[in-house]
Amino acid sequence: MNRLTKKITLLKVILFALLLLTSLNLLAQLPGKIHLGFIYPLSTNGTHAPLDTNTLSIHLLAGVSAAERGLTFAGFSNFIRKDAIGSQFAGFSNHISGKADGAQFAGFVNTYGGGKGAAFAGFANIAHGEVRGVQFAGFINIAKKVKGAQFAGFINIADSSDYPIGIINLIKNGEKSIGVSTDETQTTMLSFRSGGKTLYGIIGIGYNFKNSDEVYAAELGLGAHFFTSNAFNLNTEVVATTLESFNPGDYFKSTFRLMPNVKLFKTLGIFGGPSFNFVTTNTNEGKQLYTKNLRNWDNKWGTNYNAIYLGYTFGLHILF
Repeated sequence: MNRLTKKITLLKVILFALLLLTSLNLLAQLPGKIHLGFIYPLSTNGTHAPLDTNTLSIHLLAGVSAAERGLTFAGFSNFIRKDAIGSQFAGFSNHISGKADGAQFAGFVNTYGGGKGAAFAGFANIAHGEVRGVQFAGFINIAKKVKGAQFAGFINIADSSDYPIGIINLIKNGEKSIGVSTDETQTTMLSFRSGGKTLYGIIGIGYNFKNSDEVYAAELGLGAHFFTSNAFNLNTEVVATTLESFNPGDYFKSTFRLMPNVKLFKTLGIFGGPSFNFVTTNTNEGKQLYTKNLRNWDNKWGTNYNAIYLGYTFGLHILF
């Protein structure tokens, strides 16, 4: 009985494989080149796949083609030796040697020669040529010339990019600076600002000279340049700041800054201006840092003290 069951199961597998192969061949004969398979060369295009241009490609693991003119799906990776027009979806990565005119979606990385459209990756987008569109990456975007926007969880790198949104933005024709600043709470920060002609990122560490315990500071933020000239620009910044004692207790401040910046020399500037702040804390030192509040709520939401107030920031930075 067991032998009979095994034979029936084997027969079912063979019949299913034959049915699947027949279906793939029928689909491959539909108008336009349709490429279906498991992994190269186990597909309807076989070993000829690297020379074919397709209108639809679907692979369980990975597909290879010369070019794509429609939708491309792969459970793991797509490899396109020339250009791609349309959209590519891959569980891990898309690799396009030529231009990519469309959208790319990858769980980890997209690499492509440039093109128009949008690239979305869980970790990185890497473009070797000019990019007209948008890059979204969980960690890093790399490109040559970007005529669009870059969004990265940590870093953007490009020769030219006016609208990078990331913590660190290493733009060749952009602006980078290291500055020292202080605010109304006597928190002094050493900050690195980097970005393009319009948008930039902010990361900094510092020390609070008013507190005894919560003295170690850190900040992250985004900024934008307005009314830029050789001697002046107006900067707006949205920044999150935290103070830490490495003991129980939390202090978190969200700030909007309006800061005129005057360039004294080519590489030296001073800046300063008002700020609008929202603070939430559950420590005594945090509550006493600034008491001239516009409004405060003590223990209204949970156990935290919350307040909004007007403050200031001023400092100087070295441009490079």
